[in-house]
Amino acid sequence: MIITISAILGALFGGLRAKKRNGTALDIAQYAGVYALIFALIGLAITVLIMRMAA
Repeated sequence: MIITISAILGALFGGLRAKKRNGTALDIAQYAGVYALIFALIGLAITVLIMRMAA
């Protein structure tokens, strides 16, 4: 759940950042994809830490 939410937030953040820099549609898609991956990896790390602390 944390991974999915963080990926969606990353995509939104990346898309808005590219749009703010006057990027084309492909720029916006690339930023959204990269930021979604980065945020998903951070969410994965947080999930693993939470699961390890609970055990």
